[in-house]
Amino acid sequence: MQLTGDRFTAETAIFGNDIATLPNFPAEIRAPQGTLPGVSSFQLHFADFDIVTPGDVPDVLVAMNPAALKANLRDLPKGGVIIVDTADFTKRNLAKIGWATNPLEDGTLSSYSVHALDLTGLATGAVAEFGLTRRDASRTKNMFALGMLSWLYSRPTEGTTDFLAQKFAKKPVIRDANIAAFKAGYAFGETTEVFEVQYQVAPAPMPKGRYRQISGNLATAYGLMVGAQKAGMQLFLGSYPITPASDILHELSKRKDVGVMTFQAEDEIAAAGAALGASFAGSLGVTTTSGPGVALKSETISLGVMTELPLVVVNVQRAGPSTGMPTKTEQADLLQAINGRNGEAPIPVLAARSSTDCFDTAIEACRIAVKYRTPVIMLSDGYLANGAEPWRLPDLDAIPQIVPGFATEPNAVTDAGKAEFQPYKRDPETLARAWAIPGTPGLEHRIGGIEKAALTGDVSYDPDNHELMVRTRQAKIDGIVADIPDVEVDDDSGEARVLLLGWGSTYGPITAAARRIRKTGRAVATAHLRHLNPMPANLGDVLRGYDRVVVPEMNLGQLAGLLQARYLVEITSYSRVRGLPISISELEADVIAEIDSLQEENR
Repeated sequence: MQLTGDRFTAETAIFGNDIATLPNFPAEIRAPQGTLPGVSSFQLHFADFDIVTPGDVPDVLVAMNPAALKANLRDLPKGGVIIVDTADFTKRNLAKIGWATNPLEDGTLSSYSVHALDLTGLATGAVAEFGLTRRDASRTKNMFALGMLSWLYSRPTEGTTDFLAQKFAKKPVIRDANIAAFKAGYAFGETTEVFEVQYQVAPAPMPKGRYRQISGNLATAYGLMVGAQKAGMQLFLGSYPITPASDILHELSKRKDVGVMTFQAEDEIAAAGAALGASFAGSLGVTTTSGPGVALKSETISLGVMTELPLVVVNVQRAGPSTGMPTKTEQADLLQAINGRNGEAPIPVLAARSSTDCFDTAIEACRIAVKYRTPVIMLSDGYLANGAEPWRLPDLDAIPQIVPGFATEPNAVTDAGKAEFQPYKRDPETLARAWAIPGTPGLEHRIGGIEKAALTGDVSYDPDNHELMVRTRQAKIDGIVADIPDVEVDDDSGEARVLLLGWGSTYGPITAAARRIRKTGRAVATAHLRHLNPMPANLGDVLRGYDRVVVPEMNLGQLAGLLQARYLVEITSYSRVRGLPISISELEADVIAEIDSLQEENR
């Protein structure tokens, strides 16, 4: 199902529509067939205008079995179109999901426009000449359905036939059968009278440039590569596979051609240690993971704080706690990212707002890590990681260089007049310490996790020195605020009294909900945070400029609590932890209620 959805998305992107996707699949490698937990779905929103989410509710539901129909029926509005494969609607399969009667016959679907088709039978007949087993022949039903939908929505077909030819090049019979099923599905839509209309969705107006479809994980991988290249450093990825972050490791492991070195470690702790060791040796150390992995890496991240070395930690968040729901999305690692280490161990935290924004956020994480000699956590989530959008290929020459500024000679003089290297002597502007690559003659120095003397880096248990170092490390992170842009507010009318403030992937639902609210004649302002620690310098003034601040999050109000404690401004937390993106329609209705209640209070 994921392959089918991805192919329809690819053709739609090539056609020029704006797109947003939401893949949704079980955590089990082989989920129980025909059961509700085993349903794999793929939602695609495409349009001839700018869109920012995969949408709340689909217009068309394609259900390949009873479980898929039951699992997704509640999302389909009355009057929606259902295309359903009737082949698996047996008493046994219906009983598996708790249906005593067949919904295709008992009136359950009377409020919908239903096209009940034997897709399996049609596909099997289309590939009969290839001599496939019954099981293999029935598997081509997805390609038959894809062909039918390609006709229904006037999608190009050449890309899919070329894809199938390449994917199954070593299995000619499977290749030819899938292509035949795809073409048969298209011909079925074209020659039968099952569908009353065929839809035309024009390309979306976009800035000129070269575009491609990209997922958040792929964009993150590209951003890390560009960040390292701009710093003139080798990218070293120390990682351990974990859902939903593994695709970053998969992509970077292919990129030896641009000097990327990847190390798949035996566990999360070893992965982080290897990445930090690579930074000590002069590479840009990166480690990728999800929430449980960040917990295991926390001691190494603290070591990075003490040694003051660059380390980029990418946390692709998923639903927790513990193993939680590995393939579902959440934003519940914010407090872990900001505070989840022993002692006073401050680090910068950034969050990407969209799949394409993962590219820019990854570069920004590399820049801050190198410039300020610090670990940086970049937050993404499962929704962004697996979702796809059109991405305009950037002008790489326009991306600023990152200057690591390695120490190459002594930077101090002893009382006796002898030149020496002081590894913890700091840049007065950034408070970043001197960074010498091991083996540089005359710049030998001690490294490790025990507290450092302020200049020499020698082991120190002096109380005053410890306080000085703790406050200096904090001041270094606090000082990054001068190097990040102010938060921008979208308040086109200038009359809004309610501010919707978000971070990470809530950008899409917030933006979409605000557009709908404004169409009702109500005013609402929006703002979004990329930098979560430190926060933009003007944020306090922005918050105090509105009567009510609503913070939607896929957690129990973590950012809302931080803002209220830091700025002493009343914050309205809007929390959803369902493993899915925040509903646009729910957010719209609830914010309208906030706006209207505020108006009533002031009458």
